[in-house]
Amino acid sequence: MSRFRVLQFNMQFGQVWDDTYPDRAPIRLEATLAEIRRHDADVVMLQEVEQALPGGVQFQPPPNYTRLAGELTGYHGWFAYPKADPRELPFGIGLAIFSRTELSETLRVELPSPPIEFEFFGKKTTPTDRVLIGARTTIAGREVQLFNTHLLAFFMLGSSSTLNPFQRNLVAEHLAKVQGPAILTGDFNVSKHESLVAQFGSCGFATVQTAEVTWRRRPYVLDHIFYNSPLRCAGHRVVPTPASDHHALVADFEFAR
Repeated sequence: MSRFRVLQFNMQFGQVWDDTYPDRAPIRLEATLAEIRRHDADVVMLQEVEQALPGGVQFQPPPNYTRLAGELTGYHGWFAYPKADPRELPFGIGLAIFSRTELSETLRVELPSPPIEFEFFGKKTTPTDRVLIGARTTIAGREVQLFNTHLLAFFMLGSSSTLNPFQRNLVAEHLAKVQGPAILTGDFNVSKHESLVAQFGSCGFATVQTAEVTWRRRPYVLDHIFYNSPLRCAGHRVVPTPASDHHALVADFEFAR
C-alpha cells in the first residue's frame, strides 16, 4: 500500500442532522458507522466520540468507542477522554484514532483552557480543558506519526484562538518536534482559519483544503487534515453527510519521493 486514505470526522457522538431541530435530532450510531465505512479509509480520526454527561461523569469503557471498535473489524484503535470536569456541558467529548495498521507509542496531552467566563442557560461558567492524542503506525514500510485534536471554540465565547493561542501553541510544539511523515487532524474550531494555517505552516505542515465549509451550523472551515513534506496529498473531498453537524473530510496521501 503506497497510497493511503485518511478520514477526518467530527461524529457529534452519533447525533444525526435535522434541518428543523438539529439539537433534538436522535443519536444513531449506525449512521456514524455507515459514514465511516463508505470512505474505506486506512486511518480514521474522530472527534466528539462520546456525549458529555452531567457532573463530568465519564463511562468506562466509553460506550460509543467500544461499539465502534467492536464493529470496525480490521482496525486498531486508541481513544482518550479529556480530563473529567463537573463543568462539562452536554456536547461531544473524546477523541479516537482507528488504523488498519497497528498503533504504537500512543500519546495523550492535556490542552488547558483559559478561564473565560460565559453564560450557558442562565448559569455562568468557564470552559473545560481539551486534549491532543497521537500514535505511530507503519504504512508501506514507513513510520507515520498521527495526531488528532479538538480545540476550544473561542468564537462561541466572544473571543478567538488568535487572542488565546495557548492550545494551538501546544499542538504546534509537537508538530515542530516531528521527524518523518506526519498527519494532524481535528476540529480546530477556528472561524478565521488563515492564522491557524499560517501557524502550522511555520512548523512545516499544510492543510489539504481551506475553500469548502465543513460545518453545517455556520459557514466555517473548522475541520482540517494537516500533513508535512514527506507526504504528498493526492486528492481530497469534503463530503456532506446527515450523520453529523460536521461534514466528512477525506484525503489520499502518497509518500514524497
